[in-house]
Amino acid sequence: GSRAMPAADYEKGKQIGEGTFGVVTKAIQKSTSRTVAIKKLRTKKESHFRGTDLATLREIMLLQEVRHDNVIDLIEAYCHNSSISLVFEFCVTDLEHVIKDTSKRLEPKDIQSYMRGCFCGLAHCHANWILHRDLKPGNLLLNEKGVVKLADFGLARFFGSPDRKYTGQVVTRWYRAPELLFGAKFYGAAVDMWSAGLILAELLLRVPLLPGTSDIDQLSRTFSAFGTPDETSWPGVSSLPDYVPFQPSQATPLKSMFPAAPNDTLSLLQGLLALNPGERITAETALLHRYFREQL
Repeated sequence: GSRAMPAADYEKGKQIGEGTFGVVTKAIQKSTSRTVAIKKLRTKKESHFRGTDLATLREIMLLQEVRHDNVIDLIEAYCHNSSISLVFEFCVTDLEHVIKDTSKRLEPKDIQSYMRGCFCGLAHCHANWILHRDLKPGNLLLNEKGVVKLADFGLARFFGSPDRKYTGQVVTRWYRAPELLFGAKFYGAAVDMWSAGLILAELLLRVPLLPGTSDIDQLSRTFSAFGTPDETSWPGVSSLPDYVPFQPSQATPLKSMFPAAPNDTLSLLQGLLALNPGERITAETALLHRYFREQL
């Protein structure tokens, strides 16, 4: 709201995290007594409205446009003592923590529910011309009811204008689509679908599928798993700015990478992890996949 002292409405609790852009604190909004997370952004006096601030304002503007049950709710943004604070709905955990807590079994129906939430959120963003571009288990948050909330849109960009070029170094490497690793300047919603495929893989395996140590290592692992692309399988690949040829290798059958996964799951993975972005399924199509028809 447009109150005089928004900062005074929050009773701050303990620090719950530290991200690229600043510190996150748990708090209570006094006027509504709801639990929130406040992301206070690092601002150096001289960096006023440079990088960080612009990334932040971009996040603010994007999130206020995207209201959806599977996208984190930005309650308000305010300035206090010359720093920007973003107030979000509070989430108890995220998929990175869920995956790493091997003391708990992940039931197929839980995985299905997380993926449905992920695709619903993505379908909504993509329909509004917003790419996430940095999807990873750590920014798929879960509220106390286990509902998935897409968070950290700091690097998202509208992809509305067809001639828009983007900056390549965005997604955490392990979840980064091959076209980004090859330096593509023009790309679309398919980059998020690749990341979603690797998140599904990690929910199934409980370890990252492609934990590359450099961009070249990332590509090399990707092609050992999914085969080396060429102009036949991926027209245009060799003209991408950072294209380098790799030793031709055959795709590893998904069944051998995911021996316990049923065929519907393998078929969904296949659609998400197509090397050629033009062949990757969309979030809308993913939601119609037979994987979601089964009561798992």
